[in-house]
Amino acid sequence: MSKVVLAGVHEVHLRQLQRVLNAAARLIVRKRKYDSISATVLHWLPIQQCIDFKLCVTVFNILHNLAPSYLSTMCQLVVENPSHRRLCSAARGDLAVPATRTIRLYGPRSFAVTEPSTWNSLPASLRNCHLPSAFWCELKTELFARAYSY
Repeated sequence: MSKVVLAGVHEVHLRQLQRVLNAAARLIVRKRKYDSISATVLHWLPIQQCIDFKLCVTVFNILHNLAPSYLSTMCQLVVENPSHRRLCSAARGDLAVPATRTIRLYGPRSFAVTEPSTWNSLPASLRNCHLPSAFWCELKTELFARAYSY
């Protein structure tokens, strides 16, 4: 199952899935049930950051013409809209986030809303990366720092 399906899922359900992943990590490193599992043991991202990683990689592929063309309709730069070209978000290179009232059925959970929102939350230096392997590495580092900033 793709992690993108989990975008926008309520926190309580993500916590349950995170517990399953932590149990799997304990099994791999042979720890007991109630032993603490450090995130640095396997360099695994928490489930929310895994979802964000997959969303950002998908947007990167869309913007670099590496994804199916039907996805590109859900990913438009703010600067491409003539009435929004003077906005600060256009100068930053943000993606347009549609109003959730215009999105039928899933609203804020829809791919058309979650993927530009997640992409826009990344630092500009990361969004301007052009090599896929460098982008993946820097993105994982960024998300790991967000998850485990003490």
